[in-house]
Amino acid sequence: MPTYVALLNWTDQGIRGYKDTGRRAEVFAAATQKLGAKLLNIYWTIGQYDVVALVEAPDDETASAALLQLGGAGNVRTETLRAFGQEEIERIIAKTAGQ
Repeated sequence: MPTYVALLNWTDQGIRGYKDTGRRAEVFAAATQKLGAKLLNIYWTIGQYDVVALVEAPDDETASAALLQLGGAGNVRTETLRAFGQEEIERIIAKTAGQ
C-alpha cells in the first residue's frame, strides 16, 4: 500500500489546544482507518514542522481524503509527500531501462 509523509504545522487554534494533541492524534487514527487507510506513526518534532505523520493508504484519493479531514478540523495545515519504498523505487528505475 502506498505510504505518505504528512508534514504538519499547528494553526493558531491548534497551538492553543496543544494539551489535546494526543487525543487529536487518536481521533485522526480512527478517522483514517474508517476511510480504509492507516496511521502508521506520528511524531511531534522540533524545527520547521510541529508534527510528522506516516500514513498508509490504498491510493492518492484516500490519502487526500484523510488529510483533508484532518486539516478541516482547523488544528493543523498539512504538506503531504508520497513516499516510495525500496521495492517501489526499483520498479520505477526498471521502467527507465528502455530510455
